[in-house]
Formats: sequence, C-alpha cells, structure tokens
Amino acid sequence: MSEYSHEPTRGLPGVLPQDEQILWQSSPDWKHMAMTALHIRLSVAYFAAIAIWLATQGDAASAMAVSLLGICVVGLFALFAWGVGRTTVYTLTNKRLVLRIGVALNKCINLPLSEIKSANLKMLPSGHGNIVLDLKGAPRLGYIMLWPHARSLRFVTPQPTLRAIPEARAFAALLFKTTQAVQPVAPVEATPQRSRDVPLMGVPA
Repeated sequence: MSEYSHEPTRGLPGVLPQDEQILWQSSPDWKHMAMTALHIRLSVAYFAAIAIWLATQGDAASAMAVSLLGICVVGLFALFAWGVGRTTVYTLTNKRLVLRIGVALNKCINLPLSEIKSANLKMLPSGHGNIVLDLKGAPRLGYIMLWPHARSLRFVTPQPTLRAIPEARAFAALLFKTTQAVQPVAPVEATPQRSRDVPLMGVPA
C-alpha cells in the first residue's frame, strides 16, 4: 500500500464526473527541478568559491569543512527534488488543471481552465519546460502553499507553475487548445527580448 492508495484516480482528489476526462498527466523531472527551481548550481558555486578562498588563505581545515557542508546541502536539495518528482502529478482534464503536490503532506490544487488569464512557456534543456499560469484572481493561492510549484519571487500574487515537464511544447499546444474550448483565449506572439519565456495565450481585453 502506498501513501496515494486512497486516490480514486491517480493524481486526483475524487472520482471524475461523467462529463470530464483526463487528457494529460505528467510529473516533473527531478534533475531539471533541482537545477531550475532549487538553483542547485548556484549552491555548488557558492560553497566552492568559499572553499577555494579559504584554501588560498592557507586554512585547509576550514576549506574542507565548508566543502563537506556544501556536499550535505546540495545532497539535501537533490533529495528534495527527487521527492518532488516522485510525489507530484500534474493532470489536465477538459475542465481543469490539477496539481497534486507535497512531499510530506500531499494536497490537490484545482485550477479551473476558466480561471486562467494567461500562460507562459519557458523551455529547458532536453525538451523539458515550465508552464507559468497567471490566474484571474480566484482561487487565491499562497506562495508557501505552492512552492516549489510557483514562479520564483512572486510572493504577493503567486503564479502556479508546472515545472520541468517533458515534451513541454506539445503540452503547451494541448493546454491552449483545451483552454480555448472553455473560454475565449488568443495566442500571444513572443518578443525577441523574452524568447526564453514565451507567452502562450491570454484572455482578450
């Protein structure tokens, strides 16, 4: 028996209504999650810089201690990212997006497609990507509640983010098509300055 054996349908809090169907399900790639959401490379660089500086000052013992501390911290980040990848399920139905998240305490967050104001795609290596959602205002979601499935540093108006999903371009096209069937949304052309953060769609003004 697993911790998710109570789910009537994998990744969902209840049985789907007869007029609703699952169109797509996926989970984050934990390695890309560690790199982009937890910024593990910055942690490695930080501890390495301190250790090198201490070594150049002739303090080999402190340099070794900092290196060991860095290894422990980076290891914990990697373990957490692995746990996020193992426990997270993103689900798209013809009516909503469902985020089953939480490593220690799992929860399901329902995002009706009718509440999506806009969406952006940020591509990562190997065809993975992040989908950032801007909601119309309801439901209100807390940053701590969403993290790490939230756009970085958006504390006042948190933006749910589907992180490190595989075949991100194909899912982005499916999300646009499915949302368009629920409410009037239009594709948005990317500008050269934001080529890495590509607007997918928005509600016409």
